[in-house]
Amino acid sequence: MHLTRVQILHERFPATDQYPYNLKIFQKTTGLNFTAPVTFFIGENGTGKSTLLRAIAKACSIHIWKAEDRSRYSINRYEDDLFRCLKLEWQIGPVPGAFFASEIFRHFAQILDEWAAADPGTLRYFGNESLMEKSHGQSHMAYFQNRFLIPGLYLLDEPENALSPTRQLELVQLLHGVGPAGGAQFIIATHSPILLACPGADICSFDQTPIRPIAYEETDYFRIYRDFLNDRFRYLPRIPG
Repeated sequence: MHLTRVQILHERFPATDQYPYNLKIFQKTTGLNFTAPVTFFIGENGTGKSTLLRAIAKACSIHIWKAEDRSRYSINRYEDDLFRCLKLEWQIGPVPGAFFASEIFRHFAQILDEWAAADPGTLRYFGNESLMEKSHGQSHMAYFQNRFLIPGLYLLDEPENALSPTRQLELVQLLHGVGPAGGAQFIIATHSPILLACPGADICSFDQTPIRPIAYEETDYFRIYRDFLNDRFRYLPRIPG
């Protein structure tokens, strides 16, 4: 492990009625321990798993790529400040890393192409090919297969979004292979029961307060997919006639 614990410092909360500080999950959770090379954050939409993932990235000084700012109906001045309320504990000391989210990946790929126009050697870190010339899923896998060979801390927000089931299995193999052997640590927010099956991974559920570890077979993802595949007609609308 590189990052061994994240502590949530409630006394630093600037407010308790504004997002994300109004979420019970953050008010009642004191911290998380990381004991495996791969840790998954799971939970329904809006439970705070992606919010905490991004806050950890910012607390680790890991850059989060984003597209140009757009006008918004309203702005919450606190929504990106949770990182100020985190205390990190490292096994030895801070390490470099990267943050991945599919919705911002294309912006990163475009910037990478601009760099490569001036210095083609930039692409050697990503398979010596432009990520813009691949399909969405292929470009994601090319990034994973090359970037994860570099030791460090990697935070991934729903990396399965552009991946077929076969590609997700490839990602599981990659996570399991490069984590313990290559000095990479992963913290991943996901809804994928395929990724969650990664051998030796820890799973943290945001559907309970406080956040708690959960076994793979106890997750809603495993149970829902299992039951659906065993009897899909039970869950599908009936066709008249």
